[in-house]
Amino acid sequence: MALRDSLSILVVDDMSTSRSLIIMALEEIGLKKVDFAKDGRTALQTLAARPAHLVISDYHMPEMDGLHLLQALRSNRATQRIGFILVSGRVDQTILATGKQLGMNNFIQKPFTTPQMRKCIQSVTGPL
Repeated sequence: MALRDSLSILVVDDMSTSRSLIIMALEEIGLKKVDFAKDGRTALQTLAARPAHLVISDYHMPEMDGLHLLQALRSNRATQRIGFILVSGRVDQTILATGKQLGMNNFIQKPFTTPQMRKCIQSVTGPL
């Protein structure tokens, strides 16, 4: 069984259009186990019920941004090893540095292409 058939991914983004673009790219790559959450708090609840291998999260979200979600994941023993990719429309060195310090596995800038998303994921998971 190929990794892409068993890899479970949670997409976290408050904007339905952005969420859909990420999910479409994942489907084009051939990833089958994809779920989504509309915000960081819902993501934490979803992961508590159904752990995932990888979280792909937008940075800009109300209440709990992507870095706060990452911090919550890394501070919980049950979720601290989940792969984490941060998505943002702008490259901010402070955000990237904080993300790396918190244990972010990778970053991808919007807009992205499907091949860029595949490369970003494979840098975390290995070959799909």
